[in-house]
Amino acid sequence: MAQIKVNLFANLRRFNPGGPEAGEFPLEVEEGSTLSDLFRELGVPKEEVKIVFVNNLRRQKDYVLQEGDRVGIFPPVAGG
Repeated sequence: MAQIKVNLFANLRRFNPGGPEAGEFPLEVEEGSTLSDLFRELGVPKEEVKIVFVNNLRRQKDYVLQEGDRVGIFPPVAGG
């Protein structure tokens, strides 16, 4: 198992196991898990994810999570 920290932003906060008002949370994932696996585990539909940062670097959904990773997951954002 690998221990990571996850932060969901905007309307994705509703998938936070601690509730939508909670912030960053720790999570244990299986060794070899990808970001896509993480979305599935949290119940976040892939089509609702626009950008993912791991340790402040943008990553694709096939990125393999590592011990200590800090993951930020963002939905599409509209605005002017």
